[in-house]
Amino acid sequence: AGERRWRAAQKAGLTMVPVIERSVSEQGQLELALIENLQRADLTPLEMAEAYHTLSEHFSLTHEQIAERVGKSRTSVTNTLRLLNLPDQVKNALAEDLISEGHARALLSLTTPNAQRAALSTILNLGLNVRQTEALVKKLSGEKPPSRPKPVPSPEAQALESRLRNFFGTKVNLNQSKNGGSLVIYYYSDEELNDILDKILPE
Repeated sequence: AGERRWRAAQKAGLTMVPVIERSVSEQGQLELALIENLQRADLTPLEMAEAYHTLSEHFSLTHEQIAERVGKSRTSVTNTLRLLNLPDQVKNALAEDLISEGHARALLSLTTPNAQRAALSTILNLGLNVRQTEALVKKLSGEKPPSRPKPVPSPEAQALESRLRNFFGTKVNLNQSKNGGSLVIYYYSDEELNDILDKILPE
């Protein structure tokens, strides 16, 4: 531990730097070396995930503890670890820079390896970017696009709807559009229906 700081001091032309000497166990040395390695800038997402996995499994560190040691958020550590759950075909594509970490994280939303592999083929064949991949995943997951908000009725339409509710004594929906509209009158029993019909079709 400390090699990066030593190299930085050399580049800065420093001949002396402050250091802290500690006595640690062999396991502690391995942990420090691994954490030092994680702070390199050139690690791939999968290399980081493997290192996090080692810290979690071999050193019994929680995601929160890993995050504190490497200067990341707990969510970042957890999401990076999830990359290891992807099928080999997807991990290979990520390792070979055929897809980005953003693509890989989007594929994690699919629940089966087969679906993830199929989506990967589509990404590679069509050259999808991350946003397009997220849209593809939503489509494959069966998520419906957000419905358009209903237009707010005009004050005149609201006033008319209120008059109709009072007239029929029940819930009424008045829907207007450019080419017409619809009037829906609700009833909750045969008796209510007969009352409405008597008002619409008086004898």
